[in-house]
Amino acid sequence: MLNEKVSKLINEQINKEMFSAYLYLDMSNYYINKGLTGFANWYNIQAKEEMDHAIIFITYLQNNNFEVVLEAIAKPTIDYADNKAPIKESLKHEQFVTASINAIFSAAVTVNDFRTQQFLQWFIREQGEEEKNVTELLVKYDWAKESLYLLDKELLARVYTPATFVF
Repeated sequence: MLNEKVSKLINEQINKEMFSAYLYLDMSNYYINKGLTGFANWYNIQAKEEMDHAIIFITYLQNNNFEVVLEAIAKPTIDYADNKAPIKESLKHEQFVTASINAIFSAAVTVNDFRTQQFLQWFIREQGEEEKNVTELLVKYDWAKESLYLLDKELLARVYTPATFVF
């Protein structure tokens, strides 16, 4: 059965996922203003994925008869020094989200909440993929900075795929 402490952490995670979407929209806007539409596309898709994650957490709480508490979403306040800065910030942010999900998992283990442990397995795998994707983007940026135009065109080809999660 879902524990009160675990449900509180999941509610907090919902807000973190929504903030992630805001943050990635902010990064997308940064790249639009720089004329890098491929980078903007990549971050727009990231924002959609983060909203998907929030909805999955919301549905999980609802399916377990727990109240969803939506909080205010903070405004992103990062000033980017250059075109690489948003990518570096997104890696730091994904690592923060990974730590947050790991903390929920740890709390679920402590109270023997096996259902939530199983539910979080998907997010643990997803966070591994998220960190890998941003790390690869950093590497590509470094070897493509001479021809940022080509990398921008590659990123423009990214297509959004809604999260498929089975309850």
